[in-house]
Amino acid sequence: MTPTAESLAASVSAAKTRGLPPVEKWNPPFCGDLDMEIKRDGTWFYQGTPIGRIGLVKLFASILIREEDDYFLVTPVEKVGIKVEDAPFVAIDFEAEGSGTDQRLTFQTNLEDIAVAGPDLPIRVERDPKDGEPAPYVRIRRNLDALIDRKSFYRLVELGVHHDGWFGVWSGGSFFGIIPSDELPD
Repeated sequence: MTPTAESLAASVSAAKTRGLPPVEKWNPPFCGDLDMEIKRDGTWFYQGTPIGRIGLVKLFASILIREEDDYFLVTPVEKVGIKVEDAPFVAIDFEAEGSGTDQRLTFQTNLEDIAVAGPDLPIRVERDPKDGEPAPYVRIRRNLDALIDRKSFYRLVELGVHHDGWFGVWSGGSFFGIIPSDELPD
């Protein structure tokens, strides 16, 4: 039987306990690809239609894993491939506490995940090789990232400092470079 969004939701609901499901303990067989995609803006689509129920999207996000560049939804009994246009989450806001090396940046995603950037949940910025446009990300959990939205990125830049030849931000005792200092305009 080919998995469907409904069968995945039922399997997860049956296995769910408090918190995130223990997907790292599950090793089900690959059952094929599902017609599901997460767009760059964080919208989840199933069979070409946006999934309007946020509870269902959060349920699917709780069983999302990444293996190299591929994304899957897993349950104790099945594993299906899905498409992710950029990153599976969007960081829509953050709070900064403290300053300097003691600063803590706490990000919130479009699905209400909370992550404090630090050594285990790094911030990274990729630049488009053609136009140099930055694409900032923060790790949310496991090896899943969130694209940091534009307004939050501008706020991050306002907190930026120079350190070891880089302009970037501190969080959780780690420094995250945004751009080499010598590439900043005067």
